[in-house]
Amino acid sequence: MGLGDRSTKILNELISNPSITSASIEKKYNLTKRQLGYSIKKINEWLELNDLPIIERTRQGRFVINQAILTELATNENIMPVSDPNILTEEQRVYLILLMLLSSKEELSLNHFTIDLDVSKNTILSDLKQAQELINNYHLDIRYSRKHGYLIEGKEFQIRKLLIYITYQVLQMSNGETRFKEIAFLHSREIEEFTNRIIKVENELSLRFTDEKLKTMPLILLLILRRVEQGYVIETFPIEYEELSNTKEYQATEELLYGYKNIEKSERVFITLHLLTASIFSSNLVMEETIPNLFPAIDNMLRQFEKSACIYLKDRDQLLDKLFQHIKPAYYRIKYHLTDSIVHMQGKLSSQFKELHHLVKRSIGPLEDLIGETIPDNEIAFITMLIGGWMNRQGESIDKKVKAIVVCPQGVSVSRILFNELRELFPEFVFLDFLSVREYLHYPLDFDVVFSPIYIETEKKLFVTKTFLGQEERNRLRNQVMLEIHGYVPNDIDINQVVEIISNHAAIRNEKELARALEGYFKRDDNSAIIKQVQESDELNLNEMITPDRIILRNTVSSWEDAVRIAANPLVKNGNIDKSYVETMIQYSLQDSYIIIGPGMAIPHAAPDDGVHKVGMSLLRVRDGVDYLQTNRIQLIIIIAAEDKQQHLRALMQLMNLSGSDEDRNEVINAKSTDEVYEILSSYSDE
Repeated sequence: MGLGDRSTKILNELISNPSITSASIEKKYNLTKRQLGYSIKKINEWLELNDLPIIERTRQGRFVINQAILTELATNENIMPVSDPNILTEEQRVYLILLMLLSSKEELSLNHFTIDLDVSKNTILSDLKQAQELINNYHLDIRYSRKHGYLIEGKEFQIRKLLIYITYQVLQMSNGETRFKEIAFLHSREIEEFTNRIIKVENELSLRFTDEKLKTMPLILLLILRRVEQGYVIETFPIEYEELSNTKEYQATEELLYGYKNIEKSERVFITLHLLTASIFSSNLVMEETIPNLFPAIDNMLRQFEKSACIYLKDRDQLLDKLFQHIKPAYYRIKYHLTDSIVHMQGKLSSQFKELHHLVKRSIGPLEDLIGETIPDNEIAFITMLIGGWMNRQGESIDKKVKAIVVCPQGVSVSRILFNELRELFPEFVFLDFLSVREYLHYPLDFDVVFSPIYIETEKKLFVTKTFLGQEERNRLRNQVMLEIHGYVPNDIDINQVVEIISNHAAIRNEKELARALEGYFKRDDNSAIIKQVQESDELNLNEMITPDRIILRNTVSSWEDAVRIAANPLVKNGNIDKSYVETMIQYSLQDSYIIIGPGMAIPHAAPDDGVHKVGMSLLRVRDGVDYLQTNRIQLIIIIAAEDKQQHLRALMQLMNLSGSDEDRNEVINAKSTDEVYEILSSYSDE
């Protein structure tokens, strides 16, 4: 994320003169308090992005500047160069050419471009090619004719998106506002009038737009109205009128357009959308119902992040309000593909923010489900900055935590089980990912510990573990890891014992709720949310997934392929899977021996989109066994049809418990009836 010209000047001023006051800066640079506050906010975001402390202000208007800022920036002249305002780069010329094409009131020839930009015709012709490359992303074309000169052709909705993007880019340039007004022939008087209309809208909606938005919105809206007057009207429209017409922003649009006649409904809806996508600095709005379930989705996302990051966020409700203020306009930007209208993050995220960004990205599912679109990376980056800034204020840091990855060659389902089990065993660690060996070789994030069922080359601490762990093995692994990492084995707090001690000295209204609260406090990883999720989960037990009608007993089969087809038959008959899923399973199993989960046990499966309609499992017992890949003899084949959900994971873990018991596994292999098999499966279904 780059700094604008004004923020750069203010930061340079603070570095060269740390004792300067807010009032002096406002006077020197002719700023309002609001403008200075916004610039300090942008400077602090930039500092956090570069792993530097933020600048604070006292009530007396003085600045508290950490020595690290002065040391880093005072000795690095190139970190924030102030560009020469008289020299235009090729990129800047391209933006200005596109602004001329979007805003012109007359036909444009090469002479117009050469005169306004003060360069040769050959330079302009080269710039026009670059401009065409840029607008290819919008499915637009630059055309020339003798009658109409140079024009941009294409769908008006795409042209509007380009107009919004170009406005932001030009205003980022040195003297950008002055250049914009000159090229677009906009007078200060009409801009001021429209700005006043927007301020009135702010008051009616009980919000404040960011300084950046307050500067850009009058320019964008005036150029949109100019295009409407010229006959460029949106016809095919991807936005549902009913969705936006009941918003406060639609009513505010009427205020903005007061005095403008013959503005089509589609244009009013587009302007409403522009208001809805506007970033806001602050808001007194309550959680509106204009986007049903948005607040619960944000809450869900934050809970998933807390769980992944092992963070217990303080003042959570305040953070939720901030996230809501940001995500409400982002909802409309993402849904209607207007995210390229916001300024993208520039530069590289610090190592801490890279990991935070990764964890936020992994937690974003509830929002994507609500919007029905993949959330672009630049939108996720802004959410990361909000959460990261909040964590910094409360003294939390992922850098202080042990970061772990799981490297497992045994397929997605088995890898996820191992990942979840280890995350439960080490709640104080941040588990970043479960990876295949190939993914691990190119993994970009920093980590401290690797867990894997196989030996792999790594400079980090490696712990080789079984795919499934019994209770004794869990205890042994935890002790081994904690001893290796910390040099001692921490004494885990017995929550029940703490509750008992409290009950001896005070009356407890609800022991279960107290236990949950203590668990969350001591471990700081939102275990209360984990407990709640486990209780409310729709995951099924092994005896619910493999019922007697899904158990088949055979003494022999002719081949591995035949065994898989027989085992899958109950699921095909019940409509859980297509026949194509069975053939895909066979194909995958012949390429991947990691479906073996224990002696004589295998779990063939394929991806959900290979033909799964609903979750299910079935079991084939082949008493004499069947050869698999020439080196394995398999007696128990369990077919897994997994939807893109968690429903099958509990049953799969219980099945792996069974695979670890030689006695019970042999009883299943030698069972004389399906009821015997079902009884053994049921004995593992309460675990």
